Amino acid sequence: MKEQLDAIKNGAEAELESAGSLADIEELRLKYLGKKGELTSVLRGMGGVAPEERPLVGQMANDVRGFIESGIIAAKDRLQKKERLMRMESDMIDVTVPGKKPRLGSRHTLSIVFDEFTECFIGMGYEIAEGPEIEHDYYNFQALNFPLGHPSRDVQDTFYITDSILLRTHTSPVQVRVMENRKPPIRIICPGRVYRSDEVDATHSPVFHQVEGLVVDKGVTMGDLAGTLKMFAQRIFGESTDIRLRPHYFPFTEPSAEVDVTCWVCKGKGCRTCKQEGWVELLGAGMVNPWVLQNCGIDPEIYSGFAFGIGIDRVALCKFGIDDMRLFFENDVRFLSQF
Repeated sequence: MKEQLDAIKNGAEAELESAGSLADIEELRLKYLGKKGELTSVLRGMGGVAPEERPLVGQMANDVRGFIESGIIAAKDRLQKKERLMRMESDMIDVTVPGKKPRLGSRHTLSIVFDEFTECFIGMGYEIAEGPEIEHDYYNFQALNFPLGHPSRDVQDTFYITDSILLRTHTSPVQVRVMENRKPPIRIICPGRVYRSDEVDATHSPVFHQVEGLVVDKGVTMGDLAGTLKMFAQRIFGESTDIRLRPHYFPFTEPSAEVDVTCWVCKGKGCRTCKQEGWVELLGAGMVNPWVLQNCGIDPEIYSGFAFGIGIDRVALCKFGIDDMRLFFENDVRFLSQF
């Protein structure tokens, strides 16, 4: 048995020195020290050793076990150090190599215009109000004087999810929700994404963006609306900009108007952009229909108000001289980086 123990010790020593990985060392541990390992098998045969030799053989067996366990620890340490050195060499950074300059992004064209709008109106004391893009027919149409079956709905034909739930066609439902839950005075703008079933072309998209405004208080007049829109136009397009109101029809305002601004290219002289008229149609506006106020729980005999709606996409087209609305949504960095 002494010869067996010497053989086990010498074999383990040789194999541990030649082990090339931690997995190899684990296999050697199981080979010699596992439940079915060689040293374990020898120890099970201690019953056949003469009684007077058992202490000596037992001590020798313990020495061999300690030798193998120490060898395993030393071999693991050797391999781990080797792996660390290899990893350090592979991860080494050459500080002499020129660095890569990260590409910095910028605001999207529509975000630039949106930020200008909100900064302008917040400076005039307006608050930002938001609402759901998936809206009830009541808030999108009925509460705004678009009764069921009325032909005025055809202009804003949209995407219905059920008979009474749809993707909003404007941000006006936010105005209704605010008027239902707040008492005047109210001064808000409602920015957001809206949807209409328009064919995609250079100037139309089924998805676009609006900023709508609402003011409700005592003694609000059409003159207040005109003054507000003129201040807005001058802030966005320059101090020399003027506005022009033309009678129009909107179900939720009365009286209503289309609002033109002085052409920012020719300054009113006439050019290709304004089709030689000197004016560019920009938005719709009007005094809030008394029926809408009453429907939202506001007494039209005490309060009046005005509302307006501006297409962010259309203004961005004009402001930056872009000729195709589809460019806003194509995520082409070559286009976006120009602004």
